[in-house]
Amino acid sequence: GPELQLTVRRLTGMRDLMRQNGFSLLELLVALVVFSIGLLAVAGLQTVSKQANFEGLQRTTATQIAHGLLEDMRMNADALNVYRTVGEIGAGSRGGEPVPNCNAAAECTAVQKAAHDLWFWEQAIDGNMETNNGAGTGGLVLPALCIDGPAVGGAGIYRVTIVWRGTASIRNVSNNACGAASGNYGANLEFRRIIQVPTYIDPSI
Repeated sequence: GPELQLTVRRLTGMRDLMRQNGFSLLELLVALVVFSIGLLAVAGLQTVSKQANFEGLQRTTATQIAHGLLEDMRMNADALNVYRTVGEIGAGSRGGEPVPNCNAAAECTAVQKAAHDLWFWEQAIDGNMETNNGAGTGGLVLPALCIDGPAVGGAGIYRVTIVWRGTASIRNVSNNACGAASGNYGANLEFRRIIQVPTYIDPSI
């Protein structure tokens, strides 16, 4: 009768509604999975981006320091041999600030000026020029700085090499000795980053 048909239609409608609700839940679960994968990809990309930005900042800092030191060497060319024979510097190897400090009120000889320059640029690579609560916040990660040039400080090509520790391992393609024996850059120097800036300096000019 009519009542039975009405009851059947109601049951059929409830069944269709349940099917629709189940399908919507499945869609929601799929959407959540896709969204989660997207969030993980964005997080990974952000991490890689931060590492790349940090690596770029470190390289820029190292380049600026190398050029600054070479300019000091050019202006103090009578002491080129002092710079050339300094060995590796970094991690406070130069100790405290030399005396005199070669400011306007404390005149220096060429040798004294070279000693102060080397101390100053070591402070720069170590990050001690920028501090927060007394701790260095700038500079490079585990840096070393090396200088080489002509024997006895004569005219020729002088090179400033700066190395530091990168955030990820890469294939080392440089046989440069700067920092290689420190143990700071992995067994195969795979964490070592390196720049070398050459320039010609003639003390007679």
